This record gives sequence, C-alpha cells and structure tokens, in this order.
Amino acid sequence: MSRFEKHIFICTNERPPDNPKGCCAAKNSHEIVACFKEELHQRGLKDKMRANKAGCLDLCELGPTVVVYPEGVWYQHVTPGDVPEIVAAHLLGNRPVERLRVTDEDWLQLHALRKGK
Repeated sequence: MSRFEKHIFICTNERPPDNPKGCCAAKNSHEIVACFKEELHQRGLKDKMRANKAGCLDLCELGPTVVVYPEGVWYQHVTPGDVPEIVAAHLLGNRPVERLRVTDEDWLQLHALRKGK
C-alpha cells in the first residue's frame, strides 16, 4: 500500500527559450510546486498527499501541466491561483477541476499539431 493517498506531479522541465514546444519552467511551474506544497501543509495533508517536481510530462504546449495519481487526471495551463481550487475540489472533494482538465480532444489536437496536420 502506498504511503500517500494522492501524488501530484508538476512539470518543471526546462527547455531553451527558442524551443517551439516551450517549457513549463518558464511558465511559473516552480511557483506552482511551492503553492501545492504550502497548500497541502496549511490543510494538514502533507502526510497524506505529496506534491513532486517532475521532468517533462510531454504536454509542453499545454503547460504548466500537472497530473494527479492514482486517478491519472491531467491539468493544463495551471497557475498558482488554481492550486487552492485543485486541492479543495479534486484532492479533497474527488471532483476534478473540469475547466483545467486535459481532454481527449486536447490530446488529439496536440498529437495532430506535432505531426504537422
């Protein structure tokens, strides 16, 4: 059994400024990590839930990206201001934040974009 009920992975990958994919680090992902850690601490959840920096989650164009396990829910364009909502609604209330969620259509569009279609 896992020590943590939920894991939150926040992409902090860095790419050169001219990379067409962009990178999450340039979009404040390190601040998002700090916000998740602080929010979990403030709510007394740090022993139940863990926020981790992650390398590339391969959704650079949609970044900053966050994925929550064990559910496997992916979030896009996350800002520090979104963190309390994700914690309250998803991590505590088991209701993913739909306005930030990466949809199947988002995955397909990104795949097509990368294929040049």
